[in-house]
Amino acid sequence: MIEITDEAIAKILEKQKTEKFSGIRLGITGGGCAGFEYIFDSTNHNATEEDVALDYGVFQVLIDKISVPYLVGMTLDFRKEGLNEVFKFLNPKEESSCGCGVSINFDLQKVEQDKIFAIEL
Repeated sequence: MIEITDEAIAKILEKQKTEKFSGIRLGITGGGCAGFEYIFDSTNHNATEEDVALDYGVFQVLIDKISVPYLVGMTLDFRKEGLNEVFKFLNPKEESSCGCGVSINFDLQKVEQDKIFAIEL
Protein backbone atom coordinates (compact mmCIF):
# COMPACT_ATOMS: atom_id res chain seq x y z
CA MET A 1 0.00 0.00 0.00
CA ILE A 2 2.73 2.47 1.00
CA GLU A 3 6.47 2.05 1.26
CA ILE A 4 8.67 3.38 4.03
CA THR A 5 12.38 3.76 3.29
CA ASP A 6 15.04 2.37 5.60
CA GLU A 7 16.03 5.95 6.47
CA ALA A 8 12.46 6.81 7.49
CA ILE A 9 12.09 3.63 9.56
CA ALA A 10 15.38 4.35 11.35
CA LYS A 11 14.27 7.91 12.19
CA ILE A 12 10.83 6.76 13.36
CA LEU A 13 12.47 4.20 15.66
CA GLU A 14 14.89 6.84 16.97
CA LYS A 15 12.02 9.23 17.73
CA GLN A 16 9.95 6.39 19.21
CA LYS A 17 12.61 5.79 21.88
CA THR A 18 12.53 9.38 23.11
CA GLU A 19 8.88 10.28 22.48
CA LYS A 20 7.37 6.92 23.57
CA PHE A 21 4.70 6.49 20.88
CA SER A 22 3.28 3.28 19.46
CA GLY A 23 2.71 4.41 15.91
CA ILE A 24 2.35 7.18 13.39
CA ARG A 25 -0.73 8.57 11.73
CA LEU A 26 -0.55 9.51 8.06
CA GLY A 27 -3.25 11.22 6.05
CA ILE A 28 -4.35 14.31 4.23
CA THR A 29 -6.39 17.30 5.28
CA GLY A 30 -7.76 20.29 3.45
CA GLY A 31 -5.65 23.40 3.70
CA GLY A 32 -2.93 25.54 2.30
CA CYS A 33 -2.86 27.43 -0.96
CA ALA A 34 -2.73 24.27 -3.13
CA GLY A 35 -5.72 22.61 -1.43
CA PHE A 36 -4.33 19.80 0.75
CA GLU A 37 -1.68 19.15 3.37
CA TYR A 38 -0.20 15.88 4.56
CA ILE A 39 -0.73 14.67 8.13
CA PHE A 40 2.22 13.08 9.94
CA ASP A 41 1.75 12.67 13.68
CA SER A 42 2.94 10.28 16.35
CA THR A 43 0.17 8.46 18.20
CA ASN A 44 -0.50 6.12 21.10
CA HIS A 45 -4.06 5.38 19.98
CA ASN A 46 -5.25 2.10 18.51
CA ALA A 47 -6.86 1.94 15.09
CA THR A 48 -10.56 2.70 14.94
CA GLU A 49 -13.07 1.38 12.42
CA GLU A 50 -12.30 4.49 10.36
CA ASP A 51 -8.61 3.57 10.06
CA VAL A 52 -6.44 1.20 8.11
CA ALA A 53 -3.59 -0.13 10.27
CA LEU A 54 -0.30 -1.22 8.73
CA ASP A 55 1.88 -3.26 11.07
CA TYR A 56 5.62 -2.66 10.84
CA GLY A 57 6.47 -4.85 13.83
CA VAL A 58 7.70 -2.30 16.37
CA PHE A 59 5.29 0.42 15.25
CA GLN A 60 2.02 0.80 13.39
CA VAL A 61 1.02 3.21 10.66
CA LEU A 62 -2.59 4.39 10.92
CA ILE A 63 -4.29 5.94 7.88
CA ASP A 64 -7.87 7.17 7.92
CA LYS A 65 -9.90 5.48 5.17
CA ILE A 66 -10.70 8.77 3.42
CA SER A 67 -6.97 9.42 2.92
CA VAL A 68 -6.16 5.92 1.62
CA PRO A 69 -6.83 6.57 -2.11
CA TYR A 70 -4.58 9.65 -1.96
CA LEU A 71 -1.71 7.76 -0.29
CA VAL A 72 -1.74 4.32 -1.98
CA GLY A 73 1.52 3.92 -3.89
CA MET A 74 3.44 6.63 -2.06
CA THR A 75 6.78 6.32 -0.29
CA LEU A 76 7.60 7.90 3.06
CA ASP A 77 11.24 8.95 3.15
CA PHE A 78 13.47 10.79 5.60
CA ARG A 79 16.07 13.25 4.33
CA LYS A 80 18.64 15.64 5.67
CA GLU A 81 18.61 18.83 3.60
CA GLY A 82 21.32 21.15 4.82
CA LEU A 83 20.52 21.89 8.45
CA ASN A 84 16.96 20.58 8.11
CA GLU A 85 15.74 17.06 8.71
CA VAL A 86 12.38 16.20 7.17
CA PHE A 87 10.04 13.32 6.44
CA LYS A 88 9.13 13.46 2.74
CA PHE A 89 5.98 12.13 1.10
CA LEU A 90 7.00 10.91 -2.36
CA ASN A 91 3.61 10.58 -3.97
CA PRO A 92 3.06 9.90 -7.69
CA LYS A 93 -0.49 11.24 -7.33
CA GLU A 94 0.71 14.76 -6.51
CA GLU A 95 -0.08 17.12 -9.33
CA SER A 96 1.42 20.29 -7.89
CA SER A 97 2.72 21.79 -4.68
CA CYS A 98 3.00 25.25 -3.22
CA GLY A 99 6.33 27.03 -3.10
CA CYS A 100 6.37 26.59 0.67
CA GLY A 101 6.52 22.81 0.19
CA VAL A 102 3.70 22.11 2.65
CA SER A 103 0.57 22.42 0.54
CA ILE A 104 -0.13 19.99 -2.31
CA ASN A 105 -2.74 19.18 -4.94
CA PHE A 106 -3.58 15.79 -6.46
CA ASP A 107 -4.25 14.34 -9.89
CA LEU A 108 -7.83 13.29 -9.12
CA GLN A 109 -7.91 10.73 -11.94
CA LYS A 110 -5.12 8.82 -10.22
CA VAL A 111 -6.91 9.13 -6.87
CA GLU A 112 -10.18 7.84 -8.41
CA GLN A 113 -8.42 4.66 -9.59
CA ASP A 114 -7.68 3.65 -5.98
CA LYS A 115 -11.10 4.44 -4.46
CA ILE A 116 -12.32 0.88 -5.09
CA PHE A 117 -9.23 -0.47 -3.33
CA ALA A 118 -9.88 1.82 -0.36
CA ILE A 119 -13.53 0.76 -0.11
CA GLU A 120 -12.48 -2.90 0.05
CA LEU A 121 -10.26 -2.20 3.05
